[in-house]
Amino acid sequence: MSAPTTTAPAAPPSPSGRRGGAAAAAPPRGRRRTPLLLLLPAAVVMIPLVAYPIYQLGLLSVLNFGQAQASGGVPTSFVGLGNYRKILSDGQFWSVLSQTLGFAAFCVVATLAVGATLAVLLTRVGRVPRLVLTTAAMAAWAAPAMTGSTVWSFLFDTNLGLVNKTLVGIGLDGFHEFNWFYDKWTAFLIVGAVVVWHSFPFVMVTLYAGIRAIPGEVLEAAALDGANTWTTFRRITAPMLRPILTIVVIQSVIWDFKVFTQIYVMTEGGGIAGQNLVLNVYAYQKAFASSQYGLGAAIGVIMLLVLVVPTVLYIRSLRRTGNEL
Repeated sequence: MSAPTTTAPAAPPSPSGRRGGAAAAAPPRGRRRTPLLLLLPAAVVMIPLVAYPIYQLGLLSVLNFGQAQASGGVPTSFVGLGNYRKILSDGQFWSVLSQTLGFAAFCVVATLAVGATLAVLLTRVGRVPRLVLTTAAMAAWAAPAMTGSTVWSFLFDTNLGLVNKTLVGIGLDGFHEFNWFYDKWTAFLIVGAVVVWHSFPFVMVTLYAGIRAIPGEVLEAAALDGANTWTTFRRITAPMLRPILTIVVIQSVIWDFKVFTQIYVMTEGGGIAGQNLVLNVYAYQKAFASSQYGLGAAIGVIMLLVLVVPTVLYIRSLRRTGNEL
């Protein structure tokens, strides 16, 4: 006779219908802690570098702090929300805010359009053109904002600018000694072009890497179905690149909303009568040109809130629809 066999008792079914589902689904406690431990060294460095300046900015924004207080001749006094009330009741602040939002929106859309177009182009050209285009883009990205702004200002100079000389040379005499930065909108357009010139390489390289990661079978199937380049990008490439596009859009919004160097250098501090002011330059003028450091700090806090709130809400909305980053 063979030995009787024993059967282990079956695990009780989980509420979802799977046996031992809760125990199998939950990772070990040590594994759950591993990502936090890996982030700990970066957190030790980044939290003081980020949290302390934000704390000082918030503290300065609720104080009456000007040149007299900075020199120690007059004691600092607490004004609470007084600086915020003064800024929010200033009509110039709302005008500058609307200009900043419009300028940032233009730069973000233009940067994404140029970067995405060139990213698709990189997938269609040969090795040598791809190398040349990538090298040129990296050179634009590596150029300091001060250097790029100065070079572009010289190109559009009223008397010595290459742009004016070229336009006059082809018969457009109306551009003789034409001042591109006298008009508000042409000045914003040129500065926006410089911002896009500095920013598009990041978008191009990031999206190109994402496109190369898309399975070739999917793109070949779309080509066999007769889809052209634009349809393939809109129907297949863009949806598959949505997580990367989200990161690129958020970073572009942050970068373009806080543009300072290009505006300050090319319009000489905000243009004629401040017609080309953006919030960063406006805060600089309040804090340093007018020695109202508390007001400048209040503008900085408002900028921080403007950037943080929509970013958090946008990421939360993506996660609710299942498109997690």
